[in-house]
Amino acid sequence: MGFFDKTDSEEKKRFRAIEKALGYSFRKKETLRRALTHKSHANEKRLPPSSHNERLEFLGDAVLELSISELLMERFPDYSEGQLSKFRAAIVNERQLADIARKLGLGTFLFLGRGEEQSLGREKSSLLADAFEALLGAAYLDGGYEKAARIVRAHYGRLLGESPPEEFYQDYKTDLQEKSQAIYRSIPRYRLVREAGPDHDKRFEIELYIRERLMGHGTGRSKKEAEQQAALEALKKLV
Repeated sequence: MGFFDKTDSEEKKRFRAIEKALGYSFRKKETLRRALTHKSHANEKRLPPSSHNERLEFLGDAVLELSISELLMERFPDYSEGQLSKFRAAIVNERQLADIARKLGLGTFLFLGRGEEQSLGREKSSLLADAFEALLGAAYLDGGYEKAARIVRAHYGRLLGESPPEEFYQDYKTDLQEKSQAIYRSIPRYRLVREAGPDHDKRFEIELYIRERLMGHGTGRSKKEAEQQAALEALKKLV
């Protein structure tokens, strides 16, 4: 008898619910349960190490990185390797993983030990991020890379659709300053061109100059956002 066969009908309903949210139905339900089982629960129940999700998390991390790399290369064919690496790092992190997990309601379905339960483990970003990666690893073992990658594309594609990757990575000013000093031995200069709109909905326009040459133009809800956009435009010219 497998681990899953010991569960009651209520737990099976929970599994069907997370499968629906995830967009993938597991052939081997025992693999799904292992992905949802935190180490604290396994230790408390004296289950073997293979019954919790840490190894699946390790596998899912690799699946996620490869899937996101493919997705970004397809969506942004003109971007350099350096830009793609920064965008990947900006969206493959604990905060974004936890946000996706929360949208799935993943915390509701986890098997936790009493200590994690009492310390609100179902709401911990680190725990949720790890569990989502474990689900990807489980999907890979259960259905192969394409099935797992489809899950990544569904949830991260939606995320990228809501916000372009530029909004996740916000240190273009520093990058530009380093590159400008290396190439021109000069630092960028930002100039406010226009400020418009009511206080609750301001719009700023910024021009960026390097050695008196206009290199970028940006707009945003704040000066900082507009400067970042201008710096990004300038960076693309310097690649």
